[in-house]
Amino acid sequence: MSDDISKDNPADSRLAKEPSIANWERDTLEKLVFATIKEQRAARRWSIFFRLSFLALAVFAIWTYFDLGGADVESLGRHTALIEIDGTIDTDGSGAADNVVPALDKAFADAGSAAVVLRVNSPGGSPVQAGIIVDEINRLKKGYPNKPLYVVVDEICASGGYYIAAAADKIYVNKASIVGSVGVLMDGFGFTGAMEKLGVERRLLTAGANKGFLDPFSPQSDKQKAHAQEMLDEIHQQFIDVVRTGRGKRLKETPEIFSGLYWTGAKAVEMGLADGFGTVDTVARDIVKAEDIVDYTSREGLPERVLKKFGASVGSGAVQSIYHGAVPKVR
Repeated sequence: MSDDISKDNPADSRLAKEPSIANWERDTLEKLVFATIKEQRAARRWSIFFRLSFLALAVFAIWTYFDLGGADVESLGRHTALIEIDGTIDTDGSGAADNVVPALDKAFADAGSAAVVLRVNSPGGSPVQAGIIVDEINRLKKGYPNKPLYVVVDEICASGGYYIAAAADKIYVNKASIVGSVGVLMDGFGFTGAMEKLGVERRLLTAGANKGFLDPFSPQSDKQKAHAQEMLDEIHQQFIDVVRTGRGKRLKETPEIFSGLYWTGAKAVEMGLADGFGTVDTVARDIVKAEDIVDYTSREGLPERVLKKFGASVGSGAVQSIYHGAVPKVR
């Protein structure tokens, strides 16, 4: 009888189903709420994780930059101090005066360093940077007369690299090392002929008759060329004076020595450009008599790498690339 009533009364059938429908909606809503809460908790955890990671990275960067955890090299006792110049002598890198000079100061000032060894592997570069380093070497040699500075040549020690090496007490090379190139150059390109063929007009406005000096898109006047040559000769003479002062009577001077040519390490020893053959290890062991070697080279830290990665030096690099050809180089 009841089944018949349900069939005859659709409203009663709907009422019987509504509780199950309500339960399904409630369960679904609860699942959505719990899923949302779970997702928010996960997002908060990841946010905390990244914040802590960034904080740890920042602390590590500050620690590295200021060398707060650096070991006290004085506790190592008597040792040979090592400083490396690897690559072009420029305002950046291991050959920059801003990196080499503080390392030299620290190495000479350390009471435990018996001598300083400068390992050079450089084709040359800026005469300004090289000159600053040489001036500091000469100052330190006067302040620490009993602490010698030796240069050990790796693959190549030419131009700006040799400019620095000449200030050392002694220079040691490998027989096959490339040594010398006592000269100065200023390179660039001229596009005036190509511009004429292409019908390109150069529109250069200057205030000052020589403001467009060495502009690659303008003809080079005899006066400007003579002025550039005069500058090169002056810098070249500065280079020659450094070599003569540093090498003294050991230098077997010939007209070719200052011509910009370079030679093997074996020939350089014969010519007095170098003193003998050796490596950092043999110099430390046999010459300095202090086999323990402590590296004082200024290394690029994490903050510098991060800044460069995110393009902090893009602007200065662009400017340098524009004027690169108009800068004298001992190379």
